[in-house]
Amino acid sequence: MAVNLKQLAAELQLSTSTVSRALHDSHEISEETKKRVRALAEKLGYQPNPYASSLRKHRSKTIALVIPEIDNNFFTLAINGIEDIAQTKGYHVLIYLTHEDLQKEIAISTHLKSGRVDGILMSVTSETSNIDHLESLYKTGIPLVFFDRVCESIPTAKISTNDYESGYNATKHLFEAGCKRIAYLQISETLSISKKRLQGYKDAVSEFEGFTEEMIVTCSNSDELNVETIKKLMQHDNPPDGIFASIEKLAVSCYYACNFLNIVISDQLKIISFSNLSTAPLLAPSLSTITQPAFEMGKKAAEILFDIIELKPNDDFEKNIILKSTLVGRKSTATKKPDVSPANSY
Repeated sequence: MAVNLKQLAAELQLSTSTVSRALHDSHEISEETKKRVRALAEKLGYQPNPYASSLRKHRSKTIALVIPEIDNNFFTLAINGIEDIAQTKGYHVLIYLTHEDLQKEIAISTHLKSGRVDGILMSVTSETSNIDHLESLYKTGIPLVFFDRVCESIPTAKISTNDYESGYNATKHLFEAGCKRIAYLQISETLSISKKRLQGYKDAVSEFEGFTEEMIVTCSNSDELNVETIKKLMQHDNPPDGIFASIEKLAVSCYYACNFLNIVISDQLKIISFSNLSTAPLLAPSLSTITQPAFEMGKKAAEILFDIIELKPNDDFEKNIILKSTLVGRKSTATKKPDVSPANSY
């Protein structure tokens, strides 16, 4: 089996970026370290990936951005962050939409293996559990960076937010607003971010109230079906008085379902959601949110990708970088103010 850069680095107890720079005769690396790296590379028969090397010599000045959807405010902001960096580098960004379809993600990954782009930024679909196509793409040597919906097992840079902590804090916020029975809405059961948000919810519920599996509701990618699912949830004999929507579109579906059932949000049901919706403060009532640093996540992912493309030293090449989200409490989780009118103020 061929020895790769990561195995060389592990054997030498050096970072992969240091080994890469040593093999490229960087002036930043001492002669002693260069000799150590070259000696082991020769001993183990290390061969640099010629395909990746040719890509770096004949650049297309284009990177690929693979995302599940574009009508999500998170991805809109992330694209702006990515474009901000790409433009300063004189690069074009090709956007590929998977529409939450695993087969489309596989087809796009196969297409990108042709080497028509200099690097790839990716956020995987909600259906992505088998990652053979992503491992195959990574092995081509084309620089690959994941953001938001990351693939944990592939040894490349990953940019995400503090999903577990945010899931815990969102649920705690609902309990502190007076909720006794909180439902969790999700679409994916396999994404790493979904698992972390769900675990945060479970731990908070276990701490404040007894946990029950029936309050975890798995929805779909269909807005119409989601509205029906939430309507059934709210028509249950013992409905929730709080909802934590793990993604933005499910919060919107909650508003539609409550409108249909004449449920007064905040008084009868409190709602909080992961969301970068710019109109969240304008909804009736305004939506409490866990707001991700979407622009900064896109920008950071692009910065690391270009460092890899340009062979610049960067210890973040294989790290999971966490940027913190912010909880913004609004009227959808507000507590009812006590009546302090003169008639009962004594």
